[in-house]
Amino acid sequence: MKGREKLCAKLSSAFLRKWWFVVAVSVGIIFFGVIVVIFFMSWVNLVINHEVTLREGSKPTEWWAKPPVVPMIRVYIYNVTNADEFLNNGSKPIVDELGPYVYVETWEKKNIQFHENGTVSFNQEKIYHFDESLSAGSEDDVVVVPNIPMLSATSQSKHAARFLRLAMASIMDILKIKPFVEVSVGQLLWGYEDPLLKLAKDVVPKEQKLPYEEFGLMYNKNGTSKDTLTIFTGSGDITKYGLIDKFNGMPKLAHYTEDRCNDIMGSDGSIFPPHLTKNSTIYVFDKDMCRKLPLVFDKEVTGSNDIPGYRFTPPIDVFASVDENPENLCFCPAGPPCAPSGFFNVSLCQYDSPILLSFPHFYLANDSYRTALEGISPPDPEKHKFFIDVQPVMGTALSAKARVQINLAVSQVIDIKQVATFPDIIFPVMWFEEGLDGLPEEMTGLMRLATSVPPVAHAALSGVLFALGALMLLVAIWRLVRGANRLSSLQLAPGHMGQHGNKGKDVPMANVPKY
Repeated sequence: MKGREKLCAKLSSAFLRKWWFVVAVSVGIIFFGVIVVIFFMSWVNLVINHEVTLREGSKPTEWWAKPPVVPMIRVYIYNVTNADEFLNNGSKPIVDELGPYVYVETWEKKNIQFHENGTVSFNQEKIYHFDESLSAGSEDDVVVVPNIPMLSATSQSKHAARFLRLAMASIMDILKIKPFVEVSVGQLLWGYEDPLLKLAKDVVPKEQKLPYEEFGLMYNKNGTSKDTLTIFTGSGDITKYGLIDKFNGMPKLAHYTEDRCNDIMGSDGSIFPPHLTKNSTIYVFDKDMCRKLPLVFDKEVTGSNDIPGYRFTPPIDVFASVDENPENLCFCPAGPPCAPSGFFNVSLCQYDSPILLSFPHFYLANDSYRTALEGISPPDPEKHKFFIDVQPVMGTALSAKARVQINLAVSQVIDIKQVATFPDIIFPVMWFEEGLDGLPEEMTGLMRLATSVPPVAHAALSGVLFALGALMLLVAIWRLVRGANRLSSLQLAPGHMGQHGNKGKDVPMANVPKY
């Protein structure tokens, strides 16, 4: 009997140890599944942060330095068809929108230098190639547009001494300078010799000379920029990834009275901090805009090769008047009157030329500015809205359409006969759409891997761990309960209890067999 009891105890002890070990393992698997649920995406984000960080020799850095994309700029010119009638008879100006004139661009960052403080400096190179097959005309097309150098000079002289205005009128008369100029599209964009600029070169003091000898709306932009940008690589602080640290060695602009308006910490438009949400506000800085432009979430989009993205666009009050948006007061350092709602005054960084930027067809501006001229159709948000589509996980721009209109704020100056009949008007000159339609497969492949695989892996791994742990736990509990019952049955069997219970007692005679 004692041997049997020892055997049962031994079996019971081994049985319990084995299945209790299984219980412990299953609980550990379930616990690991909980950790995966909570921390898996954080681990993935750490990997993404490491991969997108700009560092010498990495593939993302190669793509950033020389993007394998085909950006384009589409230019539309407002050709004035009744310039003489407008000047002589006061007729409403009539414009004919010509274009698009399409230029294919190649981008490359030159003079790249990495710094120990987690930044990198470079000069941006943009090369423009005219593509006549995609254009609605030729660069040789002749257009009539406002004479920006002349009208800028007359507007600036409005508050000067009268004899200076009269002298200016005489000079313009001698040089036969008129308020409208007839030039080719190529000249308007890339430069033509202007008599006023030529005169200024000879008579203006050296310290006041303009840094160019010709006038063109995109003069000196076809090539490597002289401006040096320093941006954060993401090393040490991924939230600053791609943001500008310094522009030509300066940490901020000097145009405005408040630091928030002089702030330049925005993207150049190609990369943004990763892990964006629908509540994120991203910023794009461009020196020609004299500021960084905020963009807020608009809608979800699908980019090249079905890559999900967020569309960001400027808020509707970005160029609102100070009355509508008091935050814009610091962009008006001279004080009221400021630029009207829907326009942004960039004269501070355009050599005091009265240039006002707006969105094409006066989108988001009062419709009276558009109807002051004939020939401009009502704005269409789908055609005229500024937007950038960004892959939110990695912060890479999927596509973009930077749409901006260049306008000239013309002022009437009585003492200068050439513009004595010129009414105060905001005259549109041109608008352009610069950007790209999508990314190549070699770039979207990595994005697809980063965006589609982790959620699936997260769900699959979590599910497998929970299912395996739960199954092992159920089996272990079932085996423990079943084993306990069998051991109990073995120990409490009736035959065993009878022999054990009658030990040392007399057996009734009735049970003794008779012979």
